[in-house]
Amino acid sequence: MHHSSRSLAGLALVTLLIGCVPTTPNGDSNSSAPSADIHVSEPDANTVVSSPLTVRGEARGTWYFEASFPVRLLDSTGNEIAVAPAQAQDDWMTTDFVPFEVTLTYTTISETGSLVLEKDNPSGEPQNAASIVIPVRFVP
Repeated sequence: MHHSSRSLAGLALVTLLIGCVPTTPNGDSNSSAPSADIHVSEPDANTVVSSPLTVRGEARGTWYFEASFPVRLLDSTGNEIAVAPAQAQDDWMTTDFVPFEVTLTYTTISETGSLVLEKDNPSGEPQNAASIVIPVRFVP
């Protein structure tokens, strides 16, 4: 019995880790891990945020197209309550990390939501798509 308990704990950990793997729009795991290509410094996950919300971080130049990429704010039911382009704060024509910033203005009655940062994908090809999702809480 003890051995199976440990196996279940290991399975739970693997399930948790798999649940954190970024996916493409069709649900497949993305072959290039976006978390290695983008870092958000503000806001932290599950932070209480208010409008206007400033999002800052850095992304590899490959996330940008024409010096920007889309950032969406969704409410708890998945409705888009704000969208704006994150703007590169430096030369984006590189594979290095480039700082970005975007400010979203919104109104919502939801208590929770999600910040979605999407790799700009002008080709529309699923294999080029990537995004990260950061859970947020709204000021009551």
